[in-house]
Amino acid sequence: MENDKIKKVSIICAKGGLDEVYPALILANGARMEGIEASIFFTFFGLNAIMKKMVKKLKVATVGNPSLNLAMPMMKFPITAPFPTWMGAIPGVSAMATGMMKKEMEDLDIPPVDEFLEMFTDAGGKIYACKLAMDMFKLTKDDLVNQVEDVLTVGQFYEKSAGASIIFT
Repeated sequence: MENDKIKKVSIICAKGGLDEVYPALILANGARMEGIEASIFFTFFGLNAIMKKMVKKLKVATVGNPSLNLAMPMMKFPITAPFPTWMGAIPGVSAMATGMMKKEMEDLDIPPVDEFLEMFTDAGGKIYACKLAMDMFKLTKDDLVNQVEDVLTVGQFYEKSAGASIIFT
């Protein structure tokens, strides 16, 4: 059943938090490691991950993030312990959560976002930015990291994604 294998994936990354960008990078890099053609299309707030000024400054959102209970074991609490939303508004809590996540990722030998982008493109992956989002946020290609191959319209993204499984993260 060789024909049933995935041959191409196009991943859409529309969120720009540190915890929201990694899934796209891990899926895309994993695809390349399996010999699958892969691209990532960064749109809306996902553009943070490919902006020169932001790529090293991504944060974990702590306000209104109901999934933070998953991070509780990092603080030696059970996974069932909820992370109170109001605590996320306390100055320094987002920085603490971001630092904890970066430390866990480092301990698992997962590279920081900027290095991950480079690894992905070095492995043959393609990175694209959404033209509409770029126009909306008044950005130019010069604002983006060097690994971005092109700025595409949605129609161009679909053309490049012909035959791909499209994954929205």
